[in-house]
Amino acid sequence: MADPDLVAEPELARRLADFAAATTFASLPDDVVDSVRKRVLDVIGLCVAAHRLETSAAVLEYVRDQGGRPQAHAIGGGAAVPAPLAALANGVLAHSLDYDDTHLPSVLHPSASVVPAALAAGERAGASGRDTIRAIAVGLEVCVRLGMAGYDARAGNSTFFEHGQHATSICGALGGAVAAGLQLGLDGDGLLDALGVAASMASGLIEANRTGGTVKRLHCGWAAHSAVTAAELVSRGFTGPPTVLEGRFGFFQAFLRGEYEPKEITEGLGTDWAVPGIFFKPYPANHFTHAAVDAAIALREQGLAADRVVSLTLGVPAPVIRTIGQPIELKRAPETGYQAQFSGPYAVVAGLLGGGGLGVGLGDYTDELARDPYRRELMAKVDVVADDQATEIFPMQFPAVLTARDVDGREWRHEVPVNRGGPDRPVSDAELELKFRDNTSGRLSEDAAAETARRVRGLADLADVGDLLRPLADFQDRDTKEEIHG
Repeated sequence: MADPDLVAEPELARRLADFAAATTFASLPDDVVDSVRKRVLDVIGLCVAAHRLETSAAVLEYVRDQGGRPQAHAIGGGAAVPAPLAALANGVLAHSLDYDDTHLPSVLHPSASVVPAALAAGERAGASGRDTIRAIAVGLEVCVRLGMAGYDARAGNSTFFEHGQHATSICGALGGAVAAGLQLGLDGDGLLDALGVAASMASGLIEANRTGGTVKRLHCGWAAHSAVTAAELVSRGFTGPPTVLEGRFGFFQAFLRGEYEPKEITEGLGTDWAVPGIFFKPYPANHFTHAAVDAAIALREQGLAADRVVSLTLGVPAPVIRTIGQPIELKRAPETGYQAQFSGPYAVVAGLLGGGGLGVGLGDYTDELARDPYRRELMAKVDVVADDQATEIFPMQFPAVLTARDVDGREWRHEVPVNRGGPDRPVSDAELELKFRDNTSGRLSEDAAAETARRVRGLADLADVGDLLRPLADFQDRDTKEEIHG
């Protein structure tokens, strides 16, 4: 660990700023460019799908009430608004369904902050698709490296998380500021200042994961808003401390009490890209529950019938029990679809009963289904326990082992050591497009969805990224209602 009292040079923030300024579209590896395009499509689909939520209507109403210059569009938000407010709205939409991508082992959700920030700043500046791909790639890389600097390999967990902090929004504000700064034409010195300004805006607590509340939906939006605001203020003359990351009173001291790994910032920077390894989410729920869904689907496909189950034991890594297994009484009886997204027992039942999307979809996480008597009867049979092997693998993956006993006394067992959606078990382009179509169904017409997907595939050829966003501003919301309620 670095001693902040001994740090004299602005090494870490300067290294990130210089990396960002030096990166061109032409220098990006092909797999990074391809990954960014897929993440843009994923985020757009999530923003469209999130219009079913009351919180989405609330943030869009808030954004419209603020007034200001028309610079960028919120997806489904109507007329253009100031770029920081467009970023706010789209960031809230992108993260609200807990369906956005995840980096492991940092447990960050990088795209929901960085992509909205880059799109809003890019539309404001008239940036090209190539500019936008570059900005997103660099912003994601900065976000992930900051998150990894706060990952404690000895404890096998994020130090941010242990302090009750939402690393996603905290690191996302800084990664998004770099992305927005690139879109606005900041040079290396300006990007250094953008990091310094955004660090004073970074925030987010994760208590809502445990006991409820919808504030977590705000986090990525606020990070994106902070990111664009920081970049715009720097373009007008604001500056930040050059030792913003490693200084005595800097980012790592303030958030992590000086417990960080500098090498995670610098090693392989510009050559070893984290972006292609960020996991896409196949299911609209907390990522800790995904292997439970997969294990239950596997047992169902092997012939286990839900109505013949006597008991179910879900073995998971010890650190995730507090999120998806405690308090067990609440996890076995979620009152809302939102609570069900953080329930291990519900994930097992959803997998056993089957659903839409890529196995289970948004329609499987409604308030009505969360309170369904039959599902609650099954959830009451689920115990969530620590599994030693799963704990050893965590957090490189979020494994699960599901054991069931049926009325005949037969034991069924299935292990899921590797999460679907990551580099070791990827989802295909066709599956990602299926997720996009499922997310936009009922809001975008089939033609509009197909055209959006086509434009994202050809993002590198767009002269103005606003051509991607403007057509998505006025779609008709056919069934706005709170299906997944916090």
